[in-house]
Amino acid sequence: MRQRTAGFTLIELLIVVVIIGLLAAIALPKFGYTKEKAYVSTMKGDLRNLATAQEAYWNDNATYYNGSIPTASLVYNPSLSVAISVQAATNAGWSAKATHTHTNVACALFIGSASAVAPATTEGQIACQ
Repeated sequence: MRQRTAGFTLIELLIVVVIIGLLAAIALPKFGYTKEKAYVSTMKGDLRNLATAQEAYWNDNATYYNGSIPTASLVYNPSLSVAISVQAATNAGWSAKATHTHTNVACALFIGSASAVAPATTEGQIACQ
């Protein structure tokens, strides 16, 4: 009787499945970290866009906008799943905080004489934690 030599043995298939499992175990945590970085980048971009909108509002009204976002009086809408809250605003400065529904990281920015909102510590620089 002749034996078939075409195809793979059970051991060879098992080794391939184990190797694929190891590669997946390595890749999944890195994918989660990449998603986290994307959420933080979105929040930072939204705070930069808010800064531009605040300057435009100040040019029109001689004060910074203080209220809920989004609104008709401030030409600015945050990204999907991002919540922006203006913590304080006067004619001399403002501060805001951004959060994302898919992460526990929060980002903040303050400009002028407004009090710093954690984690921001330097005026004009977005900080996240």
